[in-house]
Amino acid sequence: MGETRAALVLGDDGLKRCSWGTSSADYRAYHDEEWGRAVHGESRLFERVTLEAFQSGLAWITILRKRENFRAAFSAFDPEKVAAFGEDDVTRLMGDAGIVRNRAKITAAIRNARAVLEVRETVEGGLDALIWSFAPARPARAPRVPGDVMATTPESTALAKALKKHGFAFVGPTTAYAAMQACGLVNDHFAGCHARARSGGDGVVKKSAPVAVGRRG
Repeated sequence: MGETRAALVLGDDGLKRCSWGTSSADYRAYHDEEWGRAVHGESRLFERVTLEAFQSGLAWITILRKRENFRAAFSAFDPEKVAAFGEDDVTRLMGDAGIVRNRAKITAAIRNARAVLEVRETVEGGLDALIWSFAPARPARAPRVPGDVMATTPESTALAKALKKHGFAFVGPTTAYAAMQACGLVNDHFAGCHARARSGGDGVVKKSAPVAVGRRG
């Protein structure tokens, strides 16, 4: 029980939260209102995958505080607009102090936008169906201590493999699992956290595998 309490913090509002969600006002809002809740829609999922890739090697708070800048820089994560970015846009983004200026991650984001369009044409249901087909068939037991939360899972490894098959870059199993946590495919709020009941991953029924379709003219 001591370990369980260490994973949670009682807030001044009387609510228990995952300890990571109490270190700043930004984290608290993200923890309470977003993390673990189901995310659907092509542009919203493209945004989450992109930001998780940019987060690699950095603290998530860095990305969270720059998120609006990222949205402005990447045309609100409209895949068609980002897919059309060229070298001038890469130069522009490398000069934008409001985002993370990493050329490899920037070019990966553009490549991934083009991959989203490929998925739209070749997978029934597009990116939404592709990502959500990797939701676990059965929810895992609620984590009680930090050691219960995995960095990767068989599902995240399979998701990363599927995304790479469709042309995505910078989405390994760890990044894929972080996206699954953020988008509600799994629910890694600790047992006793007030946000757990409102988040995804409990009772999720795995959808059938995405069905490939011929490219439309």
